[in-house]
Amino acid sequence: MKNIKIALVGQPNVGKSMLLNAMGKAREHVGNFTGVTIEKKTIEFEYQEHTISMVDLPGTYMLADYSLEEKVTSDFLKHEPYDMILNIVDSTNLERNLQLTSELLNMDKKMVIALNMSDEATKEHIDINSNYMSELLGVDAIKVSALTKDGIEQLLSNIIKTHNQPKKQTKLVFSEAIEEEIANIVQFLDKNKFQNILEKRQCDNFNRSVSYRKIAIDLISEQKYIYKKLHDEPIWIGLQPIVIEAINHIKLHHGEDAMIDIMADEFMAYNQGIINETVKTTREISTQTSLTQKIDNILIHPIFGIPIFLFFMWSLFQLTFEIGSIPMDYIDKFFGAVGDTIGGLIAYDDLRSLVVDGLIAGVGAVVMFVPNIMILFVGIALLEGTGYMSRVAYLLDGFFHKFGLHGQSFIPLVTGFGCSIPAYMSARILKNDTDRLLTMFIIGFMSCGARLPVYVLFVGAFFAPHNAGNILFAIYMGGALLGLVLAKVLKMTAFKGESEPFVMEMPKYRMPSVVLIWHTVKSKTMMYLKKAGTFIAAASMLVWFASNYPKNIELSNSYESKIQTAIGDEKTDLSNELNEKLLEQSYLGQAGKFIEPVFTPLGMDWKMAVALQTGLAAKEVVVSTLGVLYSLGGDVDEENNSLIERLSSNISFASAVAFIIIIMTYLPCLAATIVFAREAGGWRYAGYLFVFTTIVAYILAFVGYNLAL
Repeated sequence: MKNIKIALVGQPNVGKSMLLNAMGKAREHVGNFTGVTIEKKTIEFEYQEHTISMVDLPGTYMLADYSLEEKVTSDFLKHEPYDMILNIVDSTNLERNLQLTSELLNMDKKMVIALNMSDEATKEHIDINSNYMSELLGVDAIKVSALTKDGIEQLLSNIIKTHNQPKKQTKLVFSEAIEEEIANIVQFLDKNKFQNILEKRQCDNFNRSVSYRKIAIDLISEQKYIYKKLHDEPIWIGLQPIVIEAINHIKLHHGEDAMIDIMADEFMAYNQGIINETVKTTREISTQTSLTQKIDNILIHPIFGIPIFLFFMWSLFQLTFEIGSIPMDYIDKFFGAVGDTIGGLIAYDDLRSLVVDGLIAGVGAVVMFVPNIMILFVGIALLEGTGYMSRVAYLLDGFFHKFGLHGQSFIPLVTGFGCSIPAYMSARILKNDTDRLLTMFIIGFMSCGARLPVYVLFVGAFFAPHNAGNILFAIYMGGALLGLVLAKVLKMTAFKGESEPFVMEMPKYRMPSVVLIWHTVKSKTMMYLKKAGTFIAAASMLVWFASNYPKNIELSNSYESKIQTAIGDEKTDLSNELNEKLLEQSYLGQAGKFIEPVFTPLGMDWKMAVALQTGLAAKEVVVSTLGVLYSLGGDVDEENNSLIERLSSNISFASAVAFIIIIMTYLPCLAATIVFAREAGGWRYAGYLFVFTTIVAYILAFVGYNLAL
């Protein structure tokens, strides 16, 4: 006979003893737990050629050391040998009981949940979908009644099945901030090829490999045992600062000083998500409703919830456009002054042009949009920090399922409106690879902040000013709806199969602190500026070089004599004409001419084609590239009247529509693509993304161009 040792765990008054008696005749052994006077009861019986031994642990509300009972239960689960956990819960009080369940899931052991008192739950009109709960938790949840003995046979059969099968991955997930820090610690442990020293522990439940995720969660939760075990290991020197930074970030994000309170809130949010998705009740409830419930009744109303969310997003884009444009002139003047000052110190013409027209003008064109980006990030941080975003995810869960997505996909998708880089990273919250990849493939259709300058430029050139905010809103929402449609297409083709269910967290409402908002906005803005100082600076210099070489001395000399004899505006016109001809003969012009036939069906000339190609490096470069291509210099911004006039006079409305559609849909910037490849699992996925977005962009641009003619 095979032996199975089970730790029987539950909160006080959940009917553990009665359930043990309901299992039939058993041998009972009574003693004390080591070092304490608390009674240790073990029962033994045979079932289906297995000897089952159950250790009845003291009832505890949580795995802590506040009381002797809690300490005994916690120490046994962490240090004693056993095969699996049987968690007994009160079906009539799941909200409280699941708090312990979520902590047990973190033990990373085989586990079965007994939903006891199911007969009482039925009397109280509480309907629990135990099958769906099992899917959500990743462990079997069985309805039983110790009183009527209903479900006992199924419970015992599932215990045998769970013991004999490989351990399934539990689906305990936390908020984005905690998941991000868990991923960082796991990445560090994996990168350093950390030998799992916990396997070597004697006489405890770590006689098998403990996952890096389990170690990371216990470190963040400030579990003393893991700190003691790792403290003397060489890896601790590099690991400690990462853990400290992770905990500080989480505390800042939650506005709490104690990790035990933060984790309790996280478990509570997780449990609330479980209950919302698996429990229905028709019993009469008190007419007294909490403030959270009153707010939820409005914000996640089945009819008005989505229009309210769309109104919030529309307001955010209006503020982004209206307020963000105010400081742009000052930033423009600052970089213009910097360029003039530095340019006056450089005698060599080509070097001066490289620094002023290439580097300073290129980076300046990006920094110009920092106010817009910051307003967008502040808005998203406020919506996330208050707990509203999680509720929108819950609200949209059913809607998203129609497109093959899960409600949790909403978080990385909305993050994509700010920047695709953190959006790809936040997709880690989706534990199923298929759902995560599907979400990542459509994040690019959520227009990031880097595309905003291009939209502002073209909206200003082709639409009335009083409609600017509405057009921007339509562009952003149109991209989002397109992403959902394409998600459905991908789900029916490349990502076939059933989606795994996940729990929708419902955190309590809170007013985020100014410190938290500033931390979020600062970190994301610095990521944007870092990109400006690396990829965008390099791309700007590359565009400058390609647009200035090879030199045509003969053409330059012939125009120089004309320019010297010209007067007034004629001088400027001749100078711009020379620049345009030199540009057409440059490497950039030659490349544009080469690919022009591909873009001709879209109503685009070689200049627009070149601008789109430079956008592959960074979308922000598109504006400055258009300035160079239309002979206005690279230091123009999206509100430059000369560039707006050039675009409106040289580009048809239909071509502008096609151009905007391509900007909306084609491959994200180089930095985001690198992150995508890393998060997706290889460069082949980046190749798939390039092919997919290119085909979609071209087809939709062709359709848009012909409809707008």
